[in-house]
Amino acid sequence: MQYRAIGVVRGVYVPSDPEQLTRGLIRTGDGVEIEAVVLGRLLTLMRRHLNLEEPHLWVVYPRSKEEEGLHLQMVGVWEPSTLAEAEPSGEPAEGEPTGEKAEASDQLPEGDDYVSVRGELIYTRPETGDLVVKVRQQPRPDGSRPVPFKLQLKGEVPLEHLRHFVALNLRRQGQHLQLESFEVIGPVAQRGTRGGKGRRDAKPAREAKSGRDGGSGRDGANSNPGHAAAARPSPVSRPSR
Repeated sequence: MQYRAIGVVRGVYVPSDPEQLTRGLIRTGDGVEIEAVVLGRLLTLMRRHLNLEEPHLWVVYPRSKEEEGLHLQMVGVWEPSTLAEAEPSGEPAEGEPTGEKAEASDQLPEGDDYVSVRGELIYTRPETGDLVVKVRQQPRPDGSRPVPFKLQLKGEVPLEHLRHFVALNLRRQGQHLQLESFEVIGPVAQRGTRGGKGRRDAKPAREAKSGRDGGSGRDGANSNPGHAAAARPSPVSRPSR
């Protein structure tokens, strides 16, 4: 039940400003341009060791833009041969492949443009192939809890799996993430489902007791209407990198 949204996209990173590499786009082999931002230590690696005129297999966190399309947060690069050369000694670390073996190690078994998403299925429309999955993030060091984000995906998942925790294997196709396979992990607990029936039954009992005691029935006057069910926060972990 670990929430996740992480994948790899191969392409050439083109910064908006050559002097500021933090924002730009990834130009993929099929001619698609995807908005992207650079996070964390990847910025140092890009400046010191990567030729940005060549395509690389970028490790990314996918996000959905308000309009249709993808937005990528770049957090790493899958290129063991380059990372080995980046060792302080200038030599590959012990056990690191070299030559043709190093080039082969730069390929992932899942292939290019693979994305793994795990979260709560909150919308599915099989007839149009539209999906929405809610992903929760790990609390920040200051204790604040980030707002969950929603990913708009393409694929068919039956309606009976709505409000279930699902594991999705996807492939980037243009500006969309297309479902290749999925696994249903289990239902996601909703607010009000635990002990909710008992609380609803208790209200008439309190009102009846108030009537018998000659009270004014304030319990009934001040009670709140039932609220719509929403996803209950679950323990999360930071997506694996």
